[in-house]
Amino acid sequence: MLADSGGSGRCRGRKRSAAVGGTDSGGRGRSSTPAAQTRRKVPEPGDDDDQSEKKFRKCEKSGCPATYPMCFASASERCARNGYTSRWYHLSCGEHFCNECFDHYYRSHKDGYETFSSWKRVWTSNGKSEPSLKAFMADQQLPYWVQCTKADCGKWRQLSKETHLSAALASSYRCGMKLNSVKVEGSDACSQPEDVRVAGVTDSWWLSMLILPPLFKDSPASPFLSSYYPDCVGMSPSASPSNQPPGNQRPEQRRAAQPHIPGLSPYFQPFYQPNECGKALCVRPDMMELDELYEFPEFSRDPTMYLALRNLVLAAWSRDCKEVLTLQKCTPHVVVRGLVRVRCVQELDRVLYFMSRKGLINTGALQIKWPLLPESQHNKVLVIGAGAAGLAAARQLQNFGMQVVVLEARERIGGRVWDDASLGVTVGCGAQIVNGCVNNPIALMCEQLGLRMHTLGVRCELIQEGGRVTDPALDKRMDFHFNAVLDAVSEWRKDKSQSQDAPLGEKIQEVYKTFLQESGLQFTDLEEKVLHFHLSNLEYACGSTLDQVSACSWDHNECFAQFSGDHTLLTDGYSSVLHKLAQGLDIRLNTAVQHVDYSGEGVTVTSRCGSRWSAQKVLVTVPLALLQKNVIGFSPPLPDRKLKAIHSLGVGVIEKVALQFPTRFWDSKIQGADYFGHIPPCPEKRGLFSVFYDMSPQGEECVLMTVVTGEALSLLRDLQDSQVVDLCMSVLRELFQEQEVPDPLRFLVTHWSTDSWAQMSYSFVKTGGSGEAYDIIAEDVQGKLFFAGEATNRHFPQTVTGAYLSGVREASKIAAL
Repeated sequence: MLADSGGSGRCRGRKRSAAVGGTDSGGRGRSSTPAAQTRRKVPEPGDDDDQSEKKFRKCEKSGCPATYPMCFASASERCARNGYTSRWYHLSCGEHFCNECFDHYYRSHKDGYETFSSWKRVWTSNGKSEPSLKAFMADQQLPYWVQCTKADCGKWRQLSKETHLSAALASSYRCGMKLNSVKVEGSDACSQPEDVRVAGVTDSWWLSMLILPPLFKDSPASPFLSSYYPDCVGMSPSASPSNQPPGNQRPEQRRAAQPHIPGLSPYFQPFYQPNECGKALCVRPDMMELDELYEFPEFSRDPTMYLALRNLVLAAWSRDCKEVLTLQKCTPHVVVRGLVRVRCVQELDRVLYFMSRKGLINTGALQIKWPLLPESQHNKVLVIGAGAAGLAAARQLQNFGMQVVVLEARERIGGRVWDDASLGVTVGCGAQIVNGCVNNPIALMCEQLGLRMHTLGVRCELIQEGGRVTDPALDKRMDFHFNAVLDAVSEWRKDKSQSQDAPLGEKIQEVYKTFLQESGLQFTDLEEKVLHFHLSNLEYACGSTLDQVSACSWDHNECFAQFSGDHTLLTDGYSSVLHKLAQGLDIRLNTAVQHVDYSGEGVTVTSRCGSRWSAQKVLVTVPLALLQKNVIGFSPPLPDRKLKAIHSLGVGVIEKVALQFPTRFWDSKIQGADYFGHIPPCPEKRGLFSVFYDMSPQGEECVLMTVVTGEALSLLRDLQDSQVVDLCMSVLRELFQEQEVPDPLRFLVTHWSTDSWAQMSYSFVKTGGSGEAYDIIAEDVQGKLFFAGEATNRHFPQTVTGAYLSGVREASKIAAL
């Protein structure tokens, strides 16, 4: 793309180009320039015969069609305008400046030299690319182009060189309006033809003839990217404040720190800061992602234009995620001189389309009244399951303009999200906690809907049976030892293949015993119990006893960037989010799907009651346990590769117990903490009510919620709900022996393991399996059958966030086919 001299605009330094300092003493270009040409001029009255012929020189840039270039700068009194000059300097097809204007700024004895020198000082203090004279002309002298906003016009007009383009002007400009007290067009300005150069900008080859990439001024992305060199992220160094902090420290030496942007949620961090990594749903503002390169290969050589547009769009979306981001909203913020602005707006439409399709913008709980995608991509889609994955996909697809029907077996939506308000507060019988809010789409939807998120504190008192609070130093010491054991397991698995896998619980015990033997240490009985508390937390995270979990792949997703930031409790529950997603969707409740036939051109779905639906695409979002038990039949059968992956994952189960009390008897001991831990009295009871959550720390209700995990689930198998509550109360009375613990007023107990349409809580990798199974389950079949759900999301399994994102992912795949 950057095939000419005059500075590249890239971030890597280059030698000074011939256009700046490599010409002869007169700045006349190469000695091999062709002889001057002449053109016949139609004589006008009064013209002398010897003036009827005028010398001219065409642009020497190979491929440039400009036979009679015109100088846009008009800086020198001797400006060639559209006449003869010893050399034309090419910026684009349609934009040139003459050698006389070059001299005006470049020669130290000329009037424009100080202007160029002042600009150069600003550019070098902020930027990284070469401050060439071509860069100066593109950044300071090219006229702006603006598009008429009248619906029946839309023509592009060139502004005078003195007129500065602002977002306000761009959003209100109409042909003929007065600028700087000058009416630029006639009263019938919109009827005037558009400059012929505009049509050329839309041609595919035009971009390859652009000498310098566009660098935006006053971009919405600027406050987000103050730690970067502006020209490395598509912005002009001349429009940016100095990036050099005290001590003359360069941007690449600065520590990663999120900029403070007034009014912006701290959970919205779309860009990595320099030297920052490992943050989910975050992009490098100075680099294209792999899927972006596939979509926009023309920018692989020089991505500056794409980065400028993408960064602008992401920043604008982060600033206002409650409204649909459109071309009309973004275009006024594309502030760049020259005809390239016309091309930028053209490419902006493509960028918005791509980012909307990928679910990076115009996503979440927005209900969009007009289709985001062209009519050619409007398929009929059936979605099986109205959980987080199914609703996310259906919302996206309907926003795209597709006809979507959701089939749900239950009498309600939500799937494994089910909230209960019978105890006076919302209790999530399924999920209720958002683990890491930065860039989390759940946090985005809470922002869109104005829903409350309670930030969970980090303090967790560990209480022993008998009522004694465990010394925090002892807890910290055992937590360190527990993590050291896991680190040792990680070292062991580095050179192990999948066939050499072992149960995680077995490896932990092996490493633990080896440590005790080699160190000669002996832990106290209390320290051993605290260790079992941490093991119960691990079983809670996995949703299974550790003897079923893969030692090689139990934390397979940790190699991918994860969500960071606060852990929060959704005060109104996940259902409040999912019900908003479901609004306006065609959802058929009490419709259990029995069979999916994708053998023909389309797909036919049959319910248990015999009803049939046909569509071009079908998305299956049922829980993993139902796929394993063949609750839905497929014709032809699913590929063996997919079936093997389905059975290589485990179906994890946890159960919850919630209790409402007349008083908050736990307040004095936990002192405002959001939860407290229960040290198990013996290994057999670890996981039995191991953590209690205060569901209303700032409210008047008195509700505790606790979980049962691992082997402790077997203790509840044959008990009635009232017996489970009695067992829980006996634990609470052990933990708070110093006071009288009242009987609960009301309670609830979950039964996910026996729920007909769930039969599980979330997935895990079984011994001998691998994280690749998640990707295999997510693969589509013949471009007609698609799969979503937490068990298809390798990066974020086991979470509502993962389920939601899998639905967005499949909607994008369906739209792209």
